[in-house]
Amino acid sequence: MVIRAVLTDCDGVLTDGGVYYGPDGELMKRFSIRDGMGFERLRDAGLVVGIVSGERSPSLAARAEKLQVSELHLGIKDKIAVVDDLCRRHGLSRDEVAFIGDDVNDVPAMEIVGFAGTPGDGLAPARSVADHVCDALGGHGAFREFAEVVLHQLGWTKNRYERVEETA
Repeated sequence: MVIRAVLTDCDGVLTDGGVYYGPDGELMKRFSIRDGMGFERLRDAGLVVGIVSGERSPSLAARAEKLQVSELHLGIKDKIAVVDDLCRRHGLSRDEVAFIGDDVNDVPAMEIVGFAGTPGDGLAPARSVADHVCDALGGHGAFREFAEVVLHQLGWTKNRYERVEETA
């Protein structure tokens, strides 16, 4: 398996699923700094990295900008369409895409990609189709763990940015 793109849901993966609301709507969400390093390491390895969320969250948009996420898709109900569009634009097959999600709305995309994951607290429908169930919980490093699993499968070291060279 050769993964060339990694997509993630937001709420329940990059966050713990909680959100603070005020009279004017969403105030803030909590994100893990560790997950941010996962985005950086995947990007440095040459992978396309993106976020696909059913919400139109200002907090997520700000976080994605900070992480330099070029594939940000907000307000998405059909996540398969996003996977297929990304594949078309980047010349990839579905098998070259990894997706991590936590709930029933992520399952269709998880079922069609080459490698699927869910946080340790992902719900049963996502767990049932995941190739990897993280030890880390949503919002507490699950994306980083998933990123490291993908990088390891591609031959990248856990603690360095260099690819491991095979010796004969």
